[in-house]
Parts: sequence; structure tokens; C-alpha cells
Amino acid sequence: MRKPKEKFDSDAVDEISGAESLQFDFNTVRVATNNFSDANKLGQGGFGAVYKGRLLNGQEIAVKRLSKGSGQGDLEFKNEVLLVAKLQHRNLVRLLGYSLEANERLLIYEFVPNTSLDHFIFDLKERTQLDWETRYKIIGGIARGLLYLHEDSRLRIIHRDLKASNVLLDAEMNPKIADFGMARLFERDETQGNTNRIVGTYGYMAPEYAMHGQFSVKSDVFSFGVLLLEIVCGQRNNSFRIRENEEDLLSFAWKNWSDGTTTNLIDPTLSIGSKKEMIKCIHIGLLCVQESVADRPTMASVVVMLNGNSLTLQLPSEPAFFMHSTISNRSSSAGYSRVAKFDHLNSETVPLSTEEASVSELYPR
Repeated sequence: MRKPKEKFDSDAVDEISGAESLQFDFNTVRVATNNFSDANKLGQGGFGAVYKGRLLNGQEIAVKRLSKGSGQGDLEFKNEVLLVAKLQHRNLVRLLGYSLEANERLLIYEFVPNTSLDHFIFDLKERTQLDWETRYKIIGGIARGLLYLHEDSRLRIIHRDLKASNVLLDAEMNPKIADFGMARLFERDETQGNTNRIVGTYGYMAPEYAMHGQFSVKSDVFSFGVLLLEIVCGQRNNSFRIRENEEDLLSFAWKNWSDGTTTNLIDPTLSIGSKKEMIKCIHIGLLCVQESVADRPTMASVVVMLNGNSLTLQLPSEPAFFMHSTISNRSSSAGYSRVAKFDHLNSETVPLSTEEASVSELYPR
């Protein structure tokens, strides 16, 4: 049961009208989730828990219940509702509605049965379910979803937190980009924004954003490049271990690319599939994570590269992030060490899991 809601005081209302009609009655959602029972809990993130529910008409839903102490306030909540309400693409999760009552803030989404990509790709056993054909389909779907956000929707939207845990998989393993709480809306003629409040996740943030608060479609492209490499390699960028030393996936990828041993990057579980396509994806990933914003391709170019078989791809330059000084001789003078730049962060981080942390407030030096 839905009830009318007064309009949000937002500049985006003119662009996305009718978000008020999406409001659900809180008690309806509470009943659907069996009073937010632990048995219905799908997961826990930095901004709250997600529950599975079933409406009286039988429709399954996923309810994001924002925690009262989370870093996501009313602004981010309204942002997510207003941005996602009118976005319609098969590779974006669909927002069904929301609920505001007292201190409770709920987002109601379509239920996506196969949970998020990180539950598969970073688990040695689970990722065997993702053969190369499936992974290539997931990569292409994420690329098309981002292209829609950047260029094909009525609005230009920068996601700002693209990562494996924000990609959901449906019953057919089609990817759906989720979690738009940190997204930013651009006018069609805008190309870059600046902020003092930097949000995102370690290992996925572009250097110009992490250091200077500058974001654009190219910062999403950087995040996509990291995610693409993770999908091919089956390893997390920010917890990648080589022998007894630890270095991030980007530096390991660059080292093998430079040494002509690119096949070392391919997930060993991918014994069947086109090695040519896998190497092409690594190539595209390295193009996306280049330090120079201008050198990174647009998502439109990425989609063309993924779909084309006869294209000659440009050679990539070095990635932006390097974890340790032991490989600093491979980095450019403009590069920086993630350890050196982020060692001052402590209580400003919002833990998402033992392997991953999201930044709630980060003011660049």
C-alpha cells in the first residue's frame, strides 16, 4: 500500500518527477520482511542491512534499511531515490519504491536472486560457476549499464562507487549495477565536478578523485577497469598477494603486461574459453586504469572494443596506483603510493567487510 508524499526540495525534481508516488507504507514493508527478521537478511553493508521480502501480491523485493548511524543522510537517501526512479535499463537494478517514517529510511528494489558479483568472483569455490562465457557477458553488461548512465539516459550520472559488491546478478547471471547513494547528477554539457567530500571504495577510486576531489565519467571508467581486471583474474585489487610480498592487482597486471606474460593474470579456473578475449579484456582494463584522465577511453569506446574483434587497441600507459615502493621504479613520477596517501585514514572509514572498506568522509591533502 502506498501513500502520497510531499515533493522533495531538490533541483532534480524537475528532471525526475513523480518520485513521491513510489512511497510505500512502512508497515507494509515491515510485514513483507517479517519485521526485518535475521532469517530474511541478505547482507550487511556500510550503510545498513538488506532484507528479502514478499509483498501481499507475491512479488519478491529487496529492502535496504539504512542504519541510523550510517554516513548516508537524507541527502544521499533522496539522491538515490530521485536518480534511480526513472532509470530503466536491463543492467541497472530497478527501484520499486521507498519508505520514510520517523527515523526509518527504506529503499525497496527488485529482488535479484544471485546476490552480488563479489560473492562469486572472489571465492575460489564459487567462481568456478563463472565460466568465461558468463564472465564476458557480465563484463559487457556492466559496460552497457555504465554507458547508459553516462550517455544514453535522460540524465548524465556518475556512479562514483562501482565495485564488485555493487553489481548484482539475476537468475540468468545478467549483471545489474546497484547502489546509487553516492551518484552525482551532471548537466548534459558538464564534463567534470569537484567535491571536498570524497566517497568510494579503496582500490576502485581514480587518483584525481582520491587526491583532488575531481570526478567525471572517466573516474567511473577507472573503477570499471579495476573491476574488469578482477573479473578476469579472480582476485581483489586491494588484497592481492604475490608469493611472500603483497602488491595490488594493477601493478601485477602492468608488470606481466610489460614482460609479455599476460596469461599469468588469467584466473586458473578458466581452463575453457577464448584466451584471445581474456587478453583483450586485460588490455581494455589497463586502458581504463591509466593515470591520465584524457588517455582513458569513454564507456562508448569500451563497448565498441568489447564487441569488436578486428580493432587495433592503443597501447596502455602505466596504471595510477601502486601499493609498495618495491615497484616504484615502474611507476611514473606523477604516480603515488596508496599507502603513502591513505595512511592517515582511521575513523573516517566505514567498514563493509573484512576485505573492503568504503570511505565516508575523506578530505584530500
